Order: sequence, then structure tokens, then C-alpha cells
Amino acid sequence: MSMIIRSLPVIKRVGLICFIVFACLPLIQMTMISFVATLPRPDANLGSLTFGNYAGIWSDPNLRAAFGNSIAYVLINICITVPVAIPAAYAFSRMSFLGDKHLFLAFIAFRTTPHVVLTLPIFQLFSNLGIVNSVFGIALAHCLFNLPISIWILQGFISAVPKEMDETAFLDGYSRPRFIWKLLLPQIASGVAVTAFFCFMFSWVEVVFARILTTTNGKPISMAINALFGFQTDIGLVMAVTVASMLPGAVFLFAMRNHLSQGFRIGRV
Repeated sequence: MSMIIRSLPVIKRVGLICFIVFACLPLIQMTMISFVATLPRPDANLGSLTFGNYAGIWSDPNLRAAFGNSIAYVLINICITVPVAIPAAYAFSRMSFLGDKHLFLAFIAFRTTPHVVLTLPIFQLFSNLGIVNSVFGIALAHCLFNLPISIWILQGFISAVPKEMDETAFLDGYSRPRFIWKLLLPQIASGVAVTAFFCFMFSWVEVVFARILTTTNGKPISMAINALFGFQTDIGLVMAVTVASMLPGAVFLFAMRNHLSQGFRIGRV
């Protein structure tokens, strides 16, 4: 029995290494294939190593537009959702009003609604507003689903800030908007980073609204990858686009790694 207990650290390390290898193998294989010519081309023989797949991303206007659309989705989504979610989360955390708990639960329940259920009413509403088949329309649809989860995340971080901080600031002459901007935001910076991370993840991979609310313009990179499959699929190009689509997420995680790490620890998200 004691021998088994002593060997537990070794078993844990071996299990962790096996898990990491298992998780990284698809990524390694995908990266390797992205440098292989899987279809005959003038500048490379079939099966040879080439950078032509990545060059093809830049030379294809549809792929360039898809990357731009996806980045625009994320930026518009974050720029709308976070500023709206912060005061809403502050209200749910600090104020009591009739039906506050029920309204908060209603927001969370709305987030669990399948996206496809709301595609028809959203399509009709956006058609009347003239924003179907546009980048802004898709980003606005993303905000509808990101706002509830953003309020929930930020409400937890704001509740962790002592209420005495609010009272002291108000006694010092701070207005509520100035208090939120000057004093509260630095305290919940990690929560804002976690919120932006969830907004990024949703907008970057979401395809339901993009498929239904767009016909020619505003298609994201996920739909561009799907359009690459056909009778003769260039698997090397598909893998190159997939690897390239992961880079913005990797850059975002690296840039926000400290805030995200602290946010997940404090907020227990």
C-alpha cells in the first residue's frame, strides 16, 4: 500500500504527459499538413513541403474578407457587450429592486436558449432594420447571447469588492459613473478580461447566425473553411486556414494571460 502511495506522483506525471501528448497530436498533425502541397500546383510537387498554402490565404480575397469579418465580430461584440454589462452587473450586485433575482435568472435562462430557436425572429427584426447580411448585424446578434453571461461573470467580481469602497467614494464626492470608471474598473480588471475572453470565444467560432443572417457579405472564417470543402478539396489549404484562424486566439490569450489567470482564480468561473 505504501509503495502505491509513493508511486502516485509518478503516475500523475505520466498521466499528465499522456494527456498533453494526446491533446497536442491533432494540432501537430494539422500544422504539418498545412505545409504540404496536397494538390498539384505550379510551384510545388504533390506531397512536397511548401508555404504556398499560407500564401494562398493572403491571395484569396474571400479568405481575407472572412478573417476581417471575424475580427470585426469580436471587436464590435466586446466594445458593445462589456460597457453595457458593467453597469448592469453593478446594479444586480449593489442594488435591490422588485424582481431583481427573477430578472437575473431570466437573463441566465435566455443564455441557455438554443441559438437556432431565435434565428427566425432575429432575422425578421434585422430585416426590418436593414442590417441582415452585414457584419454589424451578426455582431449585434452575438451580443444578445454574450450579454447575459457577461453580466453574470461581472456580477460575481463586483460582489467580491467590499461595499465600503462605494460608500467611501460617495462620501468623497464621487458620482456613481465616476466611481465605476475611476475606482471600480481597476478592481475588476481581471473580470473584464474573463468577460472579453468569453465574448471572443463565442464570436470567433459561432456559425448559426452567420449561416442564416448572411448570404454574400459578412461571412466569418468558420464558414470560409467550410466553403473550402468540395469535389477536390485542398486539405493543405484547409489546414493552413485552420492554423491561421487559431493565431488570433493564441495572441489574445498570451496578451491577457495574467488577467485571465487571476480572473479565473478570483471569480471561480
